[in-house]
Amino acid sequence: MTKKIFSLLLFSSTVLSVSAQEFASPKKGSLIGFSANTTDFKQPLSASNSFSNDNLNPGFSLMFWKGLTSNLDFSIRYNGLFSSYSKKDTVSTASYENEFEGSLHLRAFSDNHLLNPFLTAGIGAGNYSGTWATYAPLGGGIQINLQSKTYIFLQMNYRASLSKSNLDNNLFYSLGIAENISPAKPKPAPKTVVIPVVAPPKDSDGDGIVDSLDECPTVSGLAQFHGCPDTDGDGIPDKDDKCPNQKGTAKYNGCPIPDTDGDGINDEEDKCPTLAGVAKYNGCPIPDSDGDGVNDEEDRCPNLPGVKENQGCPLVKEEIVKKVMYDAKNIFFATGSSKLLARSYKPLDEVAKILKDDPNLKLDIEGHTDNTGKPDKNQLLSENRAKAVFDYLTTKGSIGQNRLSSAGFGDAKPIASNKTAQGRAKNRRVELKLKY
Repeated sequence: MTKKIFSLLLFSSTVLSVSAQEFASPKKGSLIGFSANTTDFKQPLSASNSFSNDNLNPGFSLMFWKGLTSNLDFSIRYNGLFSSYSKKDTVSTASYENEFEGSLHLRAFSDNHLLNPFLTAGIGAGNYSGTWATYAPLGGGIQINLQSKTYIFLQMNYRASLSKSNLDNNLFYSLGIAENISPAKPKPAPKTVVIPVVAPPKDSDGDGIVDSLDECPTVSGLAQFHGCPDTDGDGIPDKDDKCPNQKGTAKYNGCPIPDTDGDGINDEEDKCPTLAGVAKYNGCPIPDSDGDGVNDEEDRCPNLPGVKENQGCPLVKEEIVKKVMYDAKNIFFATGSSKLLARSYKPLDEVAKILKDDPNLKLDIEGHTDNTGKPDKNQLLSENRAKAVFDYLTTKGSIGQNRLSSAGFGDAKPIASNKTAQGRAKNRRVELKLKY
């Protein structure tokens, strides 16, 4: 219950001190006063039980308080205690004990506030059943200031024993009142102020800012710029603006952010400020990774130098093209089947070697038939034969499937007439097309 009361008082003082009446001085004068006390020697760590009849040890105090600063006070007090407490005697009788304390009190606010919480720390000594012991009072309380004349103090201290053999730790509660005995400060005599007659200040440009305060007294301007104009409204007065008719920034002395290369991207956002580029590449030109003169967006081989005529890819050497075309003419299958004949292995091995020697080369495999039979069967046969070549080449170690493609065209792309046996033989073929 005691803890709740102190919490409520602390909260109230914080709220009221914001709007409290302020008095004559923020620093306390000299006070003398009296307080009623009670001390608990039995349960110093359980404040909830301190007020049971068995634990009450009543007493009183004579106090002297003095302000050291606007937030720090010093006090000395004499405590008279009616108690039968004795740590050494097993049986003790009620007696009158004496205590003397000196403490410092740190207040939350200056002294001229109605309610003021404070913290206390000090040193004390007491005589208990004929034995002296020292202790340290540690705690706090609430000060109520009534016109800086009368003060009410509500305190609770935990008194830590410094003489364990003669005194236990204990709790001390006090409610006191004190009067200010410092002489009142005389009120200063009122001063007579003579108001001189002043001529109206001059405003040459009529902008409402007098010449003595106007940095541009002959040109109408704005108060925020001490009487100087800002023609382009960019927040930089004309006298400091290198581009007074064009909105800019302070960083560039009133001019817009520059675009040195004229690509429409200002230098602060342009990663290539001296080289015209495009927004997609933060103001830099479209890159040409392989340096072949064909930018990456148009280059089918962006990491392999080539020629513009071949969309940035290199041209396959003519002798290699002829060699692969020759090998393609020597690829044979069983009649009506996609099974490769053994005599096809050697030319295909030569093609595989060419691909291994140049890892950048790719190969398109196209299967074709004559028009004998049904078109759908011819289409399937051409696809299967192209796939058979594809599968054979991928068994040759380092040739990855991503470098090869296969497709069948049935009888749709004849290179000779299908009316003769010789023409149909030419149409039954596999074409191998190298590329980069």
